[in-house]
Amino acid sequence: MSVHNRNDSFIYLLVALVSFLSLSEPSHSNDRPNILFAIADDWSWPHASAYGDQVVSTPSFDRVSENGILFHNVFCAAPQCAPNRASILTGRNIWENEEAGTHGSFFPSKFKAYPEILEKVGYKIGSTGKPWGPGDWSGAGRPQNPAGPEVEPYRLDDLPKGINPTDYANNFGTFLEDCPEDQPFCFWYGCHEPHRVFEDGIGLKNGIDPDRIEVPAFLPDNPIVRSDIADYYYEVQWFDKHLGEMLDLLESQGRLDNTLVVVTSDNGMAFPRAKANLYEYGLHMPMAVMWPDHVKGGREIEDLIGFIDLAPTFVDAAGVDSEPAMTGKSFMSILKNDSEGAVDPTRQFILSGRERHTHARPDNRGYPARSIRTDQYLLIWNLNPDLWPAGNDSTEGDGFFDIDGCPSKTLLIENRTDSTLGKYFDWAVAKRPEFELFDIKKDPACVTNLAGNPDFQSIRDALHGKLEALLISQKDPRLTGKWDLFDSYPRFAHMRPFLGGFAEQGKYNPAFQTQD
Repeated sequence: MSVHNRNDSFIYLLVALVSFLSLSEPSHSNDRPNILFAIADDWSWPHASAYGDQVVSTPSFDRVSENGILFHNVFCAAPQCAPNRASILTGRNIWENEEAGTHGSFFPSKFKAYPEILEKVGYKIGSTGKPWGPGDWSGAGRPQNPAGPEVEPYRLDDLPKGINPTDYANNFGTFLEDCPEDQPFCFWYGCHEPHRVFEDGIGLKNGIDPDRIEVPAFLPDNPIVRSDIADYYYEVQWFDKHLGEMLDLLESQGRLDNTLVVVTSDNGMAFPRAKANLYEYGLHMPMAVMWPDHVKGGREIEDLIGFIDLAPTFVDAAGVDSEPAMTGKSFMSILKNDSEGAVDPTRQFILSGRERHTHARPDNRGYPARSIRTDQYLLIWNLNPDLWPAGNDSTEGDGFFDIDGCPSKTLLIENRTDSTLGKYFDWAVAKRPEFELFDIKKDPACVTNLAGNPDFQSIRDALHGKLEALLISQKDPRLTGKWDLFDSYPRFAHMRPFLGGFAEQGKYNPAFQTQD
């Protein structure tokens, strides 16, 4: 063989080796998007100025929607922090996630979270603020919180009561400093706001006019409620402020155009009949998405999106196949479609559910319920209607601890027998029938139950049949012979005062978040 031929053979071998390595190793090139997931804590649709709310000001959320897509029909998997965040991370419904499907328990390591999937293909991952929680990830054998390692060097001082001192934006800046520009990142911005408590009167003090607020029909139009909502709006704006600083930081570094930004909330507003309930104001979430390099901006989408669809979408955007265990479906085709309105005709319903929230009933029992939401109707199946939905009353305090303590709750409890306010108290805490059906287009506040109306029996039966079949196919323990399984899972987060102390079940681990 000539020297020329030997050189040619060597070159061919070298090219083949490089090609093999390029297929085997994860790509760190800029064709993979960065991912910034911004999630508020207890923020309901439609409380953003992009949705037409004339009182709350959300310029950063609006910026994302104007340069990307404003979604109108997005729903959480559970109206409570920990189980819903687990569903976001795994792409699975709460009844598929074992202990992670309830509040304040373990997050089994066998369920892969999308950040760890992306980390294995070359992404730098991190989080600030509230990640997955409350619960114990360490005791389940995980090396770090499933939302990503926490970046928490900066804190703020002299804040209003109820505002968490985490300096979210500066922490994100620290993360970016450690991330090479040619390495894609996946970052979780978990704002603690607008979770309670709120400083009384902070909204009015900062220019939010309670008199202009539109009070949802399930709450009384009362000055106390209006002021409470104004304080909630102030904390929504706090979340939005830090989001804006993060967007500016990305833009100044030239990273914004190739960053997939998703902005939403974990569950509904912390008011009676909202958070911890399967009604519209507990499940329906604000969401805006932008990715300037790949997604046409200025669009509004009506398709039904569930939070279990987020993980498949993130891994899809990164060019990675979804885990076979993911139940959700990527909506990347909607993002890259130039159309508006309803784009994907296969998205006909969303499933949600709830189990235990706080320790509000004897023996650590939850309130099992499931729901199915179409573009017009919401059917709720209360699986144990003998239980009090908001928790038991108490002689040592106000009780009903599945409702966060707040002026609005106190108003209802103190006026439970009032001829005007009594109905709002009952809507919040009274026992509920097995089935509830609401026409969302006519009754977004979910106060008129149509389940017993003969005119709607065929709709109720069809939705119930669909819901039951899907729950059985997905092996929901409540329907497949393991009725008490969720109630047996340990709880590690703090108890409500009238039941005292920390959970006796399981071992206390300082890695959990104590905030509900």
